[in-house]
Amino acid sequence: MIFRQLFDQTSGTYTYLIASRRGGEALIVDPVLEKVDRYLQLMRELDLRLVKAVDTHLHADHITGLGALRDRTHCVTVMGEQSQVDVVSMRIADGDKLTIEGISLDVIYTPGHTDDSYCFAMGDRVLTGDTLLIRGTGRTDFQNGDSRAQYESIFGRLLRLPEDTLVYPAHDYKGDTVSTIGEEKACNPRLQVRSAEEYAELMANLKLANPKMMDVAVPANIRQGLAQEAIAARGWAVTAEAAIGLVGQPDVALIDLRERTERAKHGSIPGAVHAPYPELQDNIRPGGMLYELASATGKRMVFYCAFGERSAMAVQAAQDAGIGNACHIHGGIGAWKEAGGKLA
Repeated sequence: MIFRQLFDQTSGTYTYLIASRRGGEALIVDPVLEKVDRYLQLMRELDLRLVKAVDTHLHADHITGLGALRDRTHCVTVMGEQSQVDVVSMRIADGDKLTIEGISLDVIYTPGHTDDSYCFAMGDRVLTGDTLLIRGTGRTDFQNGDSRAQYESIFGRLLRLPEDTLVYPAHDYKGDTVSTIGEEKACNPRLQVRSAEEYAELMANLKLANPKMMDVAVPANIRQGLAQEAIAARGWAVTAEAAIGLVGQPDVALIDLRERTERAKHGSIPGAVHAPYPELQDNIRPGGMLYELASATGKRMVFYCAFGERSAMAVQAAQDAGIGNACHIHGGIGAWKEAGGKLA
C-alpha cells in the first residue's frame, strides 16, 4: 500500500495520499490548494491515477484543493452529506465505505469541531481530521461546532477503536506526525475529563483567536461546484423536468455514472444503463461499451450522477471522444427527485 503524509507549513495541514499499488487508483484526503502541483507531481512519479479527492470537513484555515484537483484530473470530489459546500460529486454518510481499487475506508461521522466533520478508518489506522489531534482536539466555537457532540464523537466512536490504532490528524502545529488511540487516551490533556459537561467547560475556556484565513477560506471552500452552466450553454444539458419525459423513449439511453453503493442507497432511474464514472474513459473509446452503444444504435446518450458534476465531466469527455449526441441531466439525481422523477 502507498500511504503518504504530506505537510503544508503555512496552515499546519496534513494531506494524505493513499493507493493500493504503484500504477493504480489513488485518493487524496484534505488537499491544500497551494500544494496541488506537488500532489500531481508525486502522482506522476508513482504512476497513480487520482480517482477521489476528499475533505474531512469544511476547512476554515486554508483553501481546499478539491476543485483544482477535479478540474485538472477529472476526479470525483467527496464530502459529508451535512456539508454546506455548494456541490461535490459525491456525498457520504456514517457507515458508508469510501473505496478505490484495493482500498476501502470506513466512514465515521464525528460532529463537534464542525457539524460536517468525518473520520476515516482503514485497517490499523484512522484519519481523524480536526476531531482528534495529537495531544489536542479540534476547536468547537464556530461553524456549528458543539463540544458535547465532539465529546461523543471522540469518546463514543474514536476511542472505542483498538488502542494500537494509528492516529493521523489533519493538523499539527508542534511537529508530531502520528500517534495511537491508546497514547491519546493516556496522554491527551483534553481527554482527561469525566463527562461531556466537563469537556464542554474545558473547551469553552480556550478563548482562541479565529483562524487567520477564516474570512477567506470558508466562503471559498463553500463554492466548489463545477460550473455546469458552461455545459448547458453548449446545448449538452437537459433539465430534470425534461429528462423525466425521456424515460422509456426508444431513441434515448440513460447512463448512470454513480457507484453501485450510491444506486443501492438512493435508487436509480428505471431502465438506466450502469456505467460507473471511473470506467468512463474505457467505455467511451472505440470498442468501449458506450462508444459501441452510441455507434450501433444512434441513441441519444443522457448521462446522470448524484448532483451533475460527474455527468458534466462525462459529457465533455464523450463529446471529445466523438460521441456527439451526448448530454446530461443538469443537477443529477438531486434535481430529478425535486422534479418528482421516479426511482427504482
